[in-house]
Amino acid sequence: MPFEDSVNNELKTAMRSKDEASLRALRALKSAILLEKTSGSGKDLDEATGIKIVQKLVKQRNDSIEIYSGQGRDDLAQAERDEVKVLMKFMPEQLSEAEIREGLKKIITSVGASTPADTGKVMGVASKQFSGKADNRTVASLVKELLSG
Repeated sequence: MPFEDSVNNELKTAMRSKDEASLRALRALKSAILLEKTSGSGKDLDEATGIKIVQKLVKQRNDSIEIYSGQGRDDLAQAERDEVKVLMKFMPEQLSEAEIREGLKKIITSVGASTPADTGKVMGVASKQFSGKADNRTVASLVKELLSG
């Protein structure tokens, strides 16, 4: 099923069940999809583009969670967490830290990286390989750890 159709179906289901968190998240996703389609890029909305949109929305919500938690606004942070759960349905299965670490070891070997100065080389390959399957912050922290230790 095309990405946009699955979003629309989930939105209809959320409307019927009156699930507020799902409605907020899915409406934001639908809005982002509409913006992408009307951006003038001329591309059709494929699965990869849809995943990038979802990644962006999840990152925004995670940033908001950090801010809200830091300010003691757990009610707002919880609302954002609920939206992240809904958005994660549209993401491919996320890799575990151990799986990311194994993939990074292979990448480090293949690009010949040995010092923290080679982080850029590794991240270039890793961001493509783990696109949609792992959070870039996690990947970056693991790359730094592996190259420095």
